Order: sequence, then C-alpha cells, then structure tokens
Amino acid sequence: MSAEKAKIHSTAEVADSAEIGEGTEIWNFVKIREGAKIGKNCLLHKGVFVDQDVTIGDKVKMQVDSSVFKGVKIGNGVFIGPHVCFTNDKHPRAVNGDLTLKSGADWTVSETIVEDGAAIGANATILPGIKIGKWAMIGAGSVVTKGVPDFGLVVGNPARLIGKVNKKGEKVND
Repeated sequence: MSAEKAKIHSTAEVADSAEIGEGTEIWNFVKIREGAKIGKNCLLHKGVFVDQDVTIGDKVKMQVDSSVFKGVKIGNGVFIGPHVCFTNDKHPRAVNGDLTLKSGADWTVSETIVEDGAAIGANATILPGIKIGKWAMIGAGSVVTKGVPDFGLVVGNPARLIGKVNKKGEKVND
C-alpha cells in the first residue's frame, strides 16, 4: 500500500496492494480491497467499501456506507452520496444451474464509468455496464439502468432524464 501521506483511521482495512493518493482521508470502518487505486485528496467516509481493482480519481467524496464494486471506474471530482450502491453483475446468481456454488470464473464483470464532476445522490443504485457523463447529476433514490449524458439530470426508478444541470448542480433550461 502506498499511503505515506494519507490519513487512514485505525479501524480501516486497506489491502497492501491498494494505492492511496496523497492527502486522501479514509475514515473508520472503510474497507479497500486488493488492487484498488484511489487518487489524491479524496474523502472516504465511514463504512465505505471499495472492491478489487476499482479506480477512483482525485478529489472524490464518498459518503457513509457507499459501495463500489469491481469493474467501476470513477473520475475526478465525483460526489457519491450516502448508501449509494454500484453493481457489477447483469445476471446475479449465487449458484450455477446444477446448484454448485458460483466462483469468480462463473460470472462476467461489467464495466461502469463515472466521468469527472458527476454527482450521485443518496441511496441511488447504479446498474452495471453504463456510463455516467461529465457533471451529470443522479437524484437521491434513483435506480440508474442506462447511461446518463454529460450534464444530464436523472431521477426515479428507473431513472429518467428530466433536464440538464450546470457545473454548480443547478437545473438549467435547454
């Protein structure tokens, strides 16, 4: 783990192979798995989970109990609200058709990309294999099932585009 100039709470679990950028703060009960890369000046609040090989850019703020699973790439300056959950399996099952327990070889990780400046509201669920555009905004509680354009504002279940926002997050007229 390369985290000499990061602040890591004593209760956090950070894999030795994880890379943590300078100035990043990792709060209590955070778990960061093998191969994860977290940029500079990030803030990971209590209970955040970062899975294997996840990439997180610089100046990202992740609120309490958010979960980012393998296959997710997060850009710079992204806000992830409390209890946000990224998923990575389009066909989740615990077992195969013959009821044998699935292993890592029995499923395919779908890549999800969150571009610079995007904001994801509390309790949103992000389904796998989509792209959230630059400076997009996802409303609290939304279930995002398809891509979101740059500056797009989406809300609901399933999330639907209702307008555009500026870099301040204010709704703008098209």
